Amino acid sequence: MTPSHKPTDLPSFQGIIPPIVTPLADNDHLDISGCERLVEFLIEGGVDGLFILGSSGEIASLSHNLRAKFVREICRMVNRRIPVLVGITDNSVVETVQLARAAEEAGADGVVLTTPFYYPVNQAELKTFVQSVLSETKLPLLLYNMPAMTKLSFAVETVAELAQIDQIVGIKDSSQDIEYFRRLTKLKSVRPDWTFLIGHETLLAESLAAGGTGGVNLGTNLFPKLFSDLMIAHRNRDEALMKDYQGKIDQLEAIYNIADRSLPLLPLIGVTKTALSILGVCEDRMALPHQGCTHEQRHRLTEELERLKTTLF
Repeated sequence: MTPSHKPTDLPSFQGIIPPIVTPLADNDHLDISGCERLVEFLIEGGVDGLFILGSSGEIASLSHNLRAKFVREICRMVNRRIPVLVGITDNSVVETVQLARAAEEAGADGVVLTTPFYYPVNQAELKTFVQSVLSETKLPLLLYNMPAMTKLSFAVETVAELAQIDQIVGIKDSSQDIEYFRRLTKLKSVRPDWTFLIGHETLLAESLAAGGTGGVNLGTNLFPKLFSDLMIAHRNRDEALMKDYQGKIDQLEAIYNIADRSLPLLPLIGVTKTALSILGVCEDRMALPHQGCTHEQRHRLTEELERLKTTLF
């Protein structure tokens, strides 16, 4: 590992970087016009970047060909206006590297790597996994802690060791554990250039107060300006306004509660996609075998979105 210092040639990905859903026309084809509308909707909402092929993008349920095509299409649509980060994780190092190369060729700005899943992996193997991918790409890399989906966490000690590598530029944490996040942000003492992004949107304001630098939040797909305005308030050190925006963000739970909350994340992606379809942004098809919202859920979502439009703005 190289000694830690502030790199001069690597970007710092900070602010509101939504984990965008993957608009699908059918199980292995993109809803291209929906992708274009989603990109423009988010950019107009003031987001600081896009994170594609994360958990919210159903990466584990998409074919490798579709993942690569999605990367190419989104990079083309964004056209360097804001940074594009690409989730590349696969249980196979070879496939992970292939997607990293596709991201590099498409013009993405960075890649995001979570832990492998299915087989148990110890922390030493996890470091080997990260280093194996790094050796095959020139793009800056963010770590991604998502234990609810992968059943494995990056230990803080592992993150501290990996932080010695200049090419690793930050971490996104979706553990919902604010104490773990606070321990991560102490790494600013060795990597002041690092990005610390929170996934759980109800913790956004608290995470920024704890030293975080931005959010990768599902609700940004629906109300990008709300999240962007909270970030502006943070940059202006307006704590009262931050609290106000966080209270509005917390109201998005009403949308998520329409989903089956007994299962982690996937039903929330489903209601988010259906809400986007109600807003006229993109289709709400889920990758097979996952099911979207029922007719009754769609009706409730329509009513809830109308209510939120009047209460949030």
